[in-house]
Amino acid sequence: MSFLRSAILYTGLILTANGALAGPMQAAIEAAKGDALKALAVRGEPKALPEVAFEGEGGLTGLADYRGQIVVLNFWAVWCAPCREEMATLSALEAEFGGEDFAVVTLATGPNAVPAIEKFFDEIGVENLPKYRDPRSVLARGAGVFGLPVTLVLDREGRELARLVGPADWHSEEAREMVRALLATEGA
Repeated sequence: MSFLRSAILYTGLILTANGALAGPMQAAIEAAKGDALKALAVRGEPKALPEVAFEGEGGLTGLADYRGQIVVLNFWAVWCAPCREEMATLSALEAEFGGEDFAVVTLATGPNAVPAIEKFFDEIGVENLPKYRDPRSVLARGAGVFGLPVTLVLDREGRELARLVGPADWHSEEAREMVRALLATEGA
């Protein structure tokens, strides 16, 4: 019986990993993965995130404000050294694709003071990304984020399709191909 259980488990993992059980959006992500995104873990089924408000420059906001868009949601902090280099690549991704259908959302999680966030963005020359704050890490904890940086790829309904723990080059050809594929996916 143990052998049968193991065989079923591994078969399910293999099918999920290659996109056979996933929807077209997950398959699009898998197809675009390369060395730059090798740590990107694709979910077999989209996962809803908690509806949590976070602080923006104009007051409270939330992921519901991005419904209808493909979103790359990045959890970061001003003290996170790998976040510094990664943020520049997220900015380039937003510059290339940002608009009605796509957005990069950056969320400083934990005790990140507004002046420190502004200084961080100024030092790395990022002007096109939102300066959102989740000071009590409510959304981060609800999304299962326990280290930084962590980046989630969300579908148009705000559900998690994929997750990358650690830094990545989000303006690599693989990342750009992933965004193009997601934007072209029917029903996306």
